[in-house]
Amino acid sequence: MRRGAPCFSLRRLSLFERAILRAARPPIPRESPIIPSLRFPRLHTLDAWLAYRDFRLLWLANFCGFSGQWLQLLSIGWLVKDLSAGSGIGGLLVVSVSALNTLPGLLVNPITGVLGDRLDRRKLAIALQCVSAVLALGFAFLVATDYVRPWHAYAYVLISGSCLAITQPLQQVLISNTVPRDALVNAYAINTLTVTGTRIFGPFVGGLLIFTLGYFWNFALEAALYLGVVLMLLPMRTPYTRTEPAEEQRRFTPLGDIKDGLLHLWRNQREVLEIAVLSVIPNTILHPVWFLLPLFTVEMLQAQVNMGGYLLAITGVGGLLSTLTIATWGLPFRRGYILFGAAALSSLATMLFAFSAWLPAAFTVLGAMSFFQAYFRTTQGTLVLTIVPDRFRARTMALLAYERSFLIGVSVVVGIFADFTSASMAILALGCLGLTATLGCFATLRRVRALR
Repeated sequence: MRRGAPCFSLRRLSLFERAILRAARPPIPRESPIIPSLRFPRLHTLDAWLAYRDFRLLWLANFCGFSGQWLQLLSIGWLVKDLSAGSGIGGLLVVSVSALNTLPGLLVNPITGVLGDRLDRRKLAIALQCVSAVLALGFAFLVATDYVRPWHAYAYVLISGSCLAITQPLQQVLISNTVPRDALVNAYAINTLTVTGTRIFGPFVGGLLIFTLGYFWNFALEAALYLGVVLMLLPMRTPYTRTEPAEEQRRFTPLGDIKDGLLHLWRNQREVLEIAVLSVIPNTILHPVWFLLPLFTVEMLQAQVNMGGYLLAITGVGGLLSTLTIATWGLPFRRGYILFGAAALSSLATMLFAFSAWLPAAFTVLGAMSFFQAYFRTTQGTLVLTIVPDRFRARTMALLAYERSFLIGVSVVVGIFADFTSASMAILALGCLGLTATLGCFATLRRVRALR
């Protein structure tokens, strides 16, 4: 055998041997066409709601609370409209009584932030909701006596507004105390469903109750809903509360705390102050549109209170779609531009609504307006709670709510303007003013433009 030759014979294989080798050889897989699997991204709409028990309880509490507030807004406006029938200042009375609950914020909101950052936020909210329930039930029985007058409605709204000025910032700050930071965007968007969703439930049910049974049951139901808030908050805990350093806890002067909060924002997070300026557009300039709905329903649509309830409910549909969009897909691009775009589009929708004499058009445009306003508020609240430390959050949210205290002044002007012209012209003026203010803010608020 030659050196280097293989040690087996190179004779030709028989047919039998070839068959054995073929059987022992592993089969070569045939290439099959690649069929891409249709995999959709998992939706994150209810992630925070399903994952955190305390947040679920807070969500249910806020659902009850906002349902009561929307019932009050619908009922008090139509009640005063009926009580002031034949008066030459009906528009002024209807708009101003609806906005009056924001007036106590001028005095209460600065202290609200201090109390929310110093005291147990959950216990404070429980106490205030108990007071609100007693007030609503007492006013319900006053309405049932038929001795109610417009000034009674003003007094009720003013007192309940004092409680509302404290509870509203607390309801938002408590979100950050029931979920971790990485779940905050989803949780805040889901919580906004309690505002937009109840705007469907509250006015729809309230309009039917007024139309069929009268005003008493609306205010009685409002009291029951506030008690529902208490029942939800009692077992709730706040595991994500950040405790203050010992030296901060020893210093407690209300004015000093207010000053510290403002100085912190001015030195470290001035973009929050610019957000507060931009928030004036949806929260103060455009908000009186809701108060004009009773007048708009009668003058423009030639309809009654049940249709007014449907109109207010359709604003909840738009807001519901907005918050579901954010809860599912988050905030996909620069958040500063989202704020400006939402403010501009809600102003344009307001202008279109002023001319919506056809009912389907009114529903559509009003739903679009509420969609963009809810998008603005959800983005704003998420930004603030994300970038502001926990020990300053209540004071910051109270500062953002402070601008609503000036809503009564704007509403008085709008009511007078509506009496001299019409509800439609007043709504058009609000939309034009909102769009002009948005363009001015876009040109000047560079820190908001830079937010990502």
